[in-house]
Amino acid sequence: MEFFNTLLRFFQNGGAFMYPIALVLVIGLVLVVERWVFLSRAKLANRRAYGQVLPMMQQRNFAAALKFAQGENAPVGQIVAAGISTAQHARKDENIAMAIEESILEAVPRLEKRTNYLATLANIATLLGLLGTIIGLIAAFTAVANADPSEKATMLSSSISVAMNTTAFGLISAIPLLLAYSMLQNKTNEIIDSLEMAGVKFLNLITLTRSQKADAAARPAAKAGTPA
Repeated sequence: MEFFNTLLRFFQNGGAFMYPIALVLVIGLVLVVERWVFLSRAKLANRRAYGQVLPMMQQRNFAAALKFAQGENAPVGQIVAAGISTAQHARKDENIAMAIEESILEAVPRLEKRTNYLATLANIATLLGLLGTIIGLIAAFTAVANADPSEKATMLSSSISVAMNTTAFGLISAIPLLLAYSMLQNKTNEIIDSLEMAGVKFLNLITLTRSQKADAAARPAAKAGTPA
């Protein structure tokens, strides 16, 4: 209970700038929770979709894989759908690779959405804390200028202590937001790396199947052209 009383006094003594810093902190924490839940769900959805579609691709059952991918919202499904759909009419393997890369690039903005705001919010919290301290110091020196000389030292030290509360609270708010930003960035990069790995694996399976079919079609033609 004493801790909460101390915290309440700390907040009240900080002045008006404590409230916008608190608002920035709340917005940042809400954003952290929303992004963490979204990325966790995206990671699980991609892992589930990859585990289901990979056996179909390895068995060369591209029709079933395409049907599954078209009904899947996970980025892995979109990658498979883009690769197989392009392979049905593309003559060059480069076109398939470009279609897969395009589907990966389309998924990246949704994964990175709003994460960069956390760094901005952390900077805003720090700057608001510094601004509150500067304004508090200006008010303190202004008040001390007209005070009794015997009380100036006490008033000045008390006013400076109160003014520094906003800087402390700004840093208290900024540090967790920066840590959360770093964690979300790592989680996002991990998902993007897994999508790129899946894209390369699917591309290899598609192009290998195409080359095998081309070789199989070329053998009868070569035999037919061989003189008896």
